[in-house]
Amino acid sequence: MLTGCIVALVTPMQESGEIDFIALRKLVEFHIKAGTAAIVSMGTTGESATLSCDEHIKVVLKTLEYAAGRIDVIAGNGANSTAVAIEMSQRLENSGIVAGLNVTPYYNKPTQEGLYQHFKHIAQSSKLPQILYNVPARTAVDLLPETIGRLAKIDNIIGIKEATGDLSRLLSIKKLVPENFLLYSGDDATCCDFMLQGGDGVISVSCNIAPQLMNTMSQLAISGDTKAALKINAQLIPLYDTLFIEANPIPVKWACAKLGLISSADCRLPLTILDVKYQQTLENALTEVKLIS
Repeated sequence: MLTGCIVALVTPMQESGEIDFIALRKLVEFHIKAGTAAIVSMGTTGESATLSCDEHIKVVLKTLEYAAGRIDVIAGNGANSTAVAIEMSQRLENSGIVAGLNVTPYYNKPTQEGLYQHFKHIAQSSKLPQILYNVPARTAVDLLPETIGRLAKIDNIIGIKEATGDLSRLLSIKKLVPENFLLYSGDDATCCDFMLQGGDGVISVSCNIAPQLMNTMSQLAISGDTKAALKINAQLIPLYDTLFIEANPIPVKWACAKLGLISSADCRLPLTILDVKYQQTLENALTEVKLIS
């Protein structure tokens, strides 16, 4: 079981828009040294929506190459087309990733039955373990607990990244899924409470820049050390408040560049670099959390 803090890794870009694989290698090493539990390659934070399928696969394979078995890699393999998601899952099945992260189909707004059939067909298309990903603020569709319960009965659907920020969802889901079904927070601002209430970990944006703090807080929360976990979580609140000041991953890429983790804060269009009017606010947060002086 993968528990603790898993980083939703950014995909470094050059100013030209090409992927910066030198910086990607550096990021993988950074998280190995920091003790991060695992890497999600090519999730939302990795700008999966703006990379071609071939680029997507290449980033995952390069991440695996750089990891060299020292840290587990989960790959984003979702799409709003079931056929495309199946293709991605099959292409990655024997790559070495430990699981696929499957976002709810965005834009086309399927029904709960449509969601069930979508994920069922993906899971049945390969032996790759699948983690569901529910983030209605980005996809305009909500995977409800009852549907999650149905999907949890499929052997290789092993968990969910629940990114609604609604802590009452955790209890509802726990009642409907097997005990070994993995429950990850996808919302940094509420992840500490999520883990204190029985969640298995967090797939985190903040972990890109504050892995030691996020890792320690997560381990404390999972072990039930409420006081110590909340103390560290309080230190991280300035990051939670500012890393979503514009659409993710715009702010976190700017922060990564500010900390020297990547060479450029550039994103793929239609995302742009962090607006100048927000840069001082984010810099102040980095200072407050003592990531820069």
